[in-house]
Amino acid sequence: MASTDDFYAHLRTELDGIREAGLYKSERIIATPQGAHVRTADGREVINLCANNYLGLSSHPAVIEAAHEALRTHGYGLSSVRFICGTQDIHKTLEARIAKFLGTEDAILYAAAFDANGGLFEPLLGEADAIISDELNHASIIDGIRLCKAQRWRYKHNDLADLERCLKEAEEKGTRFKMVFTDGVFSMDGTIAQLDKIREICDRFGALLGIDECHASGFMGQRGRGTHEYRGVFGKIDIITGTLGKALGGASGGFTAARKEVIELLRQRSRPYLFSNTVAPSIVGASIAVLDLLEGSTALRDKLEANTKYFRKAITEAGFEIKPGEHPIVPIMVYDAVKAQQLAARLLELGVYVVGFFFPVVPKGQARIRVQMSAGHDQADLERAVAAFRQAGVELGLVK
Repeated sequence: MASTDDFYAHLRTELDGIREAGLYKSERIIATPQGAHVRTADGREVINLCANNYLGLSSHPAVIEAAHEALRTHGYGLSSVRFICGTQDIHKTLEARIAKFLGTEDAILYAAAFDANGGLFEPLLGEADAIISDELNHASIIDGIRLCKAQRWRYKHNDLADLERCLKEAEEKGTRFKMVFTDGVFSMDGTIAQLDKIREICDRFGALLGIDECHASGFMGQRGRGTHEYRGVFGKIDIITGTLGKALGGASGGFTAARKEVIELLRQRSRPYLFSNTVAPSIVGASIAVLDLLEGSTALRDKLEANTKYFRKAITEAGFEIKPGEHPIVPIMVYDAVKAQQLAARLLELGVYVVGFFFPVVPKGQARIRVQMSAGHDQADLERAVAAFRQAGVELGLVK
């Protein structure tokens, strides 16, 4: 019989194997606020190209001031869940603002975007129903679906013919309600879902359409409303989940926006909402200020778009292969996990902060550096970063 000592020895063996394979993920510590430039714990000042700080709002003065004001007026925390004594007036204000921003009737806040997806499917769908999911959907969507008793189909990534096959099978099996759920933007590739075409297919089969907008809310589309605006189906999506932790300020917290009936039922039965502490007042106040900024001007999303176009062109001309697209996620393909780690390490030495991604975060043989643009970057930042990539790429034999 195995002992507890055997268990810990087993864990050490597993960790040693990860290290020996060159796949061990180490946390890099920064000693400054999030921004286009950060200082690492060892004192290096570097250009930050790996944060989800798309609009540069993580340390925006107006956002910080709004957080301070909410601390003064509404306290540090609620010490409670929402339905007991954890709902303040600003929580209701933010939910209404999110719903208006995204073109839905209502919205509900969660402690994290992972919770928004984790608590979505089980209250809404049962054994008689069907969920059809893109094979590359985020882990939070996958885990949320696992908690639900609905029948499951998975379609090939961004493959509309395979999506239609799944819906036909669900219909032939006599399922009651059908829901298609997809990332609006896929975080590892920057692929933008074909929501206009998916909406048409869903309408033909009487299916609901839900999207995760974590990498879209605030900057995709002409007014930054998201992938549904970008694809011309604003106001035509049944359920939208998203985060306050990326473009919308960068702190934490998530949300689901949908018809009133959906949100009302989630308030009654969504377990992460019912059993998690309320989103902190400072985050709520700051998030309201973020929406004020975004509804008042598109300047930040316009700068982000310009930075993205420049960097995609420049890094390609430097000899690197990137995933094609228009999103500020720019996957620079290396394919080899160890090489990706080496490239990231050398770039840090050259003053550019990036991270290598490899299995299991991406498929085996698809290792990459995922670069993310920000409205906080200026032209000089991007020029310096491309030059560093070029130097490191030549040194490691990745480009000629």
